[in-house]
Amino acid sequence: MATVVFIHAHPDDEAILTGGTMAKMSSEGHRVVLVTATRGELGELPVGGLSAGETLTDRRGTELDEACRILGVARQVYLGYLDSGMAGEPSNDRPDCFASADVDEAAQALAAILDEEGADVVVTYDEHGGYGHPDHIQVHRVSMAAVDRAGTPVVYIATMNRDFMSTLAERLAEVASESGWSPPDGTTDGLDTMGEPASRITTDVDVSAWVGLKREAMRAHGSQITEDSFFLSMPDEVSAVVWGHEWFIRVRPPLAPAADGAVERSLSVVSGAPAGAV
Repeated sequence: MATVVFIHAHPDDEAILTGGTMAKMSSEGHRVVLVTATRGELGELPVGGLSAGETLTDRRGTELDEACRILGVARQVYLGYLDSGMAGEPSNDRPDCFASADVDEAAQALAAILDEEGADVVVTYDEHGGYGHPDHIQVHRVSMAAVDRAGTPVVYIATMNRDFMSTLAERLAEVASESGWSPPDGTTDGLDTMGEPASRITTDVDVSAWVGLKREAMRAHGSQITEDSFFLSMPDEVSAVVWGHEWFIRVRPPLAPAADGAVERSLSVVSGAPAGAV
């Protein structure tokens, strides 16, 4: 069995982008570790407010603990940086925010965790963090420097299948006509610029069997993901379409998609393992 370390920017990112794969790998006996760069203290305030004396940081930490329990995460650790906020906001420049952190310093801290865990596999973000969030981009930079320091043998970048995303509005319309459900306005805006084209994706993981756990992990982040949000409001048949696959690009050792479009169907946990290895 392998130790697989997933690196995310804020609480709830792990559930949305890689929750199915985390649950799958945990169920198969692998040690799943989550490193979270920030505590997400600049997130949305919960609709019902906070309890007396409670901070958003407190709430999001509790939510992340529950999501980790649901997904089978063996250990979760914070890097200790402040949430940078969305691109272009003044918070990007505040002291100790992750987006402006010294990459070498942050990589050294992350590499120490990878060494301590004896990480066999690291999963991080693509070069533009999926959709350009400063903290997500910094996760990529720091992770790639850290795996060089630690000598991690297998590295994946988690992404979204841009080709799939570009057709999602049409897919949702078809399913909605059958189920009677319709996505909130603006749900599919900008999806065609997210992630990476299918031609670059090396690994397409079918997480259909773990969609229920993925949704429960998202539900655990109730301060940020409400029941009437796109993430949770869809019926089961729509959820299977939207959340049934998670996509990755293997960058160490490099793996190019086959000429016939064939891809890995699970994360390889041994350096040089053949496509489809678990």
